[in-house]
Amino acid sequence: MLSLWLQLCRRFNIDEVTINLHAHASQVRDYLAANTQGVRVHIYEEPELLGSAGTLRANADWVRQEHDFWVFYGDVLTATDLEKMLGYHRQRRGIATLGVYEVPDPRRCGIVTPDEQGLVCNFVEKPSNPSSNLAFAGILVATPALLHYIPARYPADLGFEVLPQLVGRMYAYSIREYLIDVGTFENYQAAQRDWPGLDENPAVWQ
Repeated sequence: MLSLWLQLCRRFNIDEVTINLHAHASQVRDYLAANTQGVRVHIYEEPELLGSAGTLRANADWVRQEHDFWVFYGDVLTATDLEKMLGYHRQRRGIATLGVYEVPDPRRCGIVTPDEQGLVCNFVEKPSNPSSNLAFAGILVATPALLHYIPARYPADLGFEVLPQLVGRMYAYSIREYLIDVGTFENYQAAQRDWPGLDENPAVWQ
């Protein structure tokens, strides 16, 4: 999974990444010592988890001077065309753009409700009564303005605490390429069966 993410970054000219470590940190360090896929890698280890937004806050100086920065959830397996998503984001000039996709059980996800122009009108993390089946895909591109919405404490979570504040200020980008969250055993098995491989997605790589 990590190798595939680094390959995706390299192919779309993302040349520098920070990888957050916690579980199995020594194994990941050993892997990265010899396998960075040509991408410059920084390692940030959290002995105690800071939360998805807390990690951003802890590394705010690293992205603060960038025009845009990406956030990728490592348990997502995808062949998303990041160049197209970045173009969509810059055209609309929101604080952030969320990659979204349809899911069979929206109660387990961050659910997005966009208007006809893609502006996000509602975001609810793991709703008991979902308004749609359009879920945050774990792929996000944002401007540094997002950092102002992160609570000044740890842990802090993107889905529960940050993204709901950005309703009306962020956009949804529909991902058409292969994408699956392998965070459950059922999805992991499905990925073993269905994943076509990066090089079998010619529309993305040509």
